[in-house]
Amino acid sequence: MSEHIIVTTGIYDAIKEHLRRRKVSIPEENRLTAELRTAKQVLRRELPQDVVTVDRVVTLKDHDTQEENEYIFVSSNRAKPKKNKHSILSDIALAVVGYKVGDVISWPFRDGERKLEIVNVQPWQG
Repeated sequence: MSEHIIVTTGIYDAIKEHLRRRKVSIPEENRLTAELRTAKQVLRRELPQDVVTVDRVVTLKDHDTQEENEYIFVSSNRAKPKKNKHSILSDIALAVVGYKVGDVISWPFRDGERKLEIVNVQPWQG
């Protein structure tokens, strides 16, 4: 697993604002705060292609169910969950944003701890 998440300054600021507005559970808040403390901030053009961020198609494997699901992570104003376009500030996106292909993350979702593996990350042109 990656030592530090890698995020753009814009995503970093959006997550900080999301936390300030108390939009997550206490365990999620604690985890995100700790991750942001050590996060590496980069310019969009410097972000590696295999890192989860906005405008990426991400395949995740749930280690509890062994199921793989694909998600499209977009900016909050473009989110349409019925069309599989999820906000970068949604619970599932916050769990994996800044991590890269091959990372396995244990995350304190509202319905309990889940272990997710990032199987694939592709650019998305919306």
